[in-house]
Amino acid sequence: MPTYLMLTTLTEKGVQTLHANPGRLAEVNRDVEEMGAKVLHQWAALGAYDFVNVVEAPDDITIAKVSLALGARGSAKLESLPLISIDDFLESLA
Repeated sequence: MPTYLMLTTLTEKGVQTLHANPGRLAEVNRDVEEMGAKVLHQWAALGAYDFVNVVEAPDDITIAKVSLALGARGSAKLESLPLISIDDFLESLA
């Protein structure tokens, strides 16, 4: 299944929500699964992004749907990037 890097920056609303309810993060991960994707790895980050996630989804359309749905809530801005395994990348060069 395709893998994506999802970079998340919280809005002011998102910071307030997370501060008031830290368990909301797990709820959002369940929401992602209900939309057909799965969070494989997740880190809080310092710098330009607040969270870095590795997400698995069946296709680009699904990850676009997830990004749009989460962004529409107004709590975060998301950037999703398709990832290519090193083996597949090297194979494509051969």
